[in-house]
Amino acid sequence: MVKKYDAIIIGAGVIGAAIAFELSKKGWKTLNIDKNPQAGYGSTSASCSIIRVHYSTFDGCAIAYEGYHYWKNWTNYVGNIEKTNFAKFVECGCMIYRTEQNNYLSKILNTADELSIPYELWDSDKIREKLPIVDVHKFSPVKKQNDDGFGEHNNEILKGSVFFPTAGYINDPQLSAQNLQEAAENVGAEFLFNSEVVSIIKDNGKAEGVVLSNGTKVFSKVVVNVAGPHSMKINKMAGVEGDMNIKTKALKVEVSHVSSPDKFNYESDAFVVSDSDIACYSRPETGNHILIGSEDPECDDRIFVDPDDWDDNFSEQWKTQVLRQAQRYPNLPVSSKVKGVVSLYDVSDDWIPIYDKSSLPGFYMAIGTSGNQYKNAPVAGVLMTNLIEYCENGNNHDEKPLSIDLKYIKRNISLKFYSRNRKINKESSMSVLG
Repeated sequence: MVKKYDAIIIGAGVIGAAIAFELSKKGWKTLNIDKNPQAGYGSTSASCSIIRVHYSTFDGCAIAYEGYHYWKNWTNYVGNIEKTNFAKFVECGCMIYRTEQNNYLSKILNTADELSIPYELWDSDKIREKLPIVDVHKFSPVKKQNDDGFGEHNNEILKGSVFFPTAGYINDPQLSAQNLQEAAENVGAEFLFNSEVVSIIKDNGKAEGVVLSNGTKVFSKVVVNVAGPHSMKINKMAGVEGDMNIKTKALKVEVSHVSSPDKFNYESDAFVVSDSDIACYSRPETGNHILIGSEDPECDDRIFVDPDDWDDNFSEQWKTQVLRQAQRYPNLPVSSKVKGVVSLYDVSDDWIPIYDKSSLPGFYMAIGTSGNQYKNAPVAGVLMTNLIEYCENGNNHDEKPLSIDLKYIKRNISLKFYSRNRKINKESSMSVLG
């Protein structure tokens, strides 16, 4: 029996599941194919799942603020699903230190004003009031742990911070993908796990389906690459990578998991923090712990790998991140027991995702999303659904890019910003911050 669908979505992470939900609501017959055993089992499950509204670009901030409203109303968005266990948005807020590295947030504040994103300005006394465990001295420039002067401040105080109350984190990122899967299935979507795509079927110069590792052929008029760290390999199967100005690669990343300083409840009393002075971001975690990730300073090595052949062990990077965070929290417990996550990010050349068509008709991409697009997953589902319908109705997105109305924040953005053919965006942080 020949299996036919309107759209095959390669990947069932949080963005792949969101695309399935949005397409299925429009009446598309969709199939998500994933080599993992469950939705959200790959990069999504390893995400710190931070929800924030600040990016280095206007479009990034607009999409993120739109995304906030989906997470704020998550149960209403996914609808009447049978499972009573929903992913939870912990809206604790996010504080960003104003540093020379981020130009003291001047551009982000201007964007926040234009988009009516609420924020507060905190001086060093306010920071100490909110985080009594903190040392607000400057430690930059960021150093490796064996460099001279590591851990020594320069007797200057940081110039305060900005606090965004419309921020926080999702308590279980994998569960959020599973919520989306069930919501999509309720409107007709199908999911196929433990199955690997090994070839893209082409006919008359158009994508027509996929071939699985067991030889099964599945046909559709649309194929969407949402394969995370494997996206570059899927693009090569489709023969579209050579026609792209922006490409993606798989990057090894580590997130450190440590206990809170003594006599402070980080889980209940702290919030998400972005600290470019020490090149760390962090958030509270269940059990009064702290998750610590890197903001990718220039002094650190970036390890790009083959997603099918890489070392998934912790390295010295884990300890480096913890020691950097200990500069800000002098009483942070630094244990020899390594806990956390080692995973892969799917990153583009400028750390801004590609939400686009390709040079192969019928083949679309939602890629380069790891690290900073989890929070935008529901919006990505909407963007990609509108883009696919726009192109499949005969419009040329390359010549006349689609614009989208963001319903919650009442803004219109052009998807040209996310084009595969854009020039590298020099406004980007070129890091996990996007």
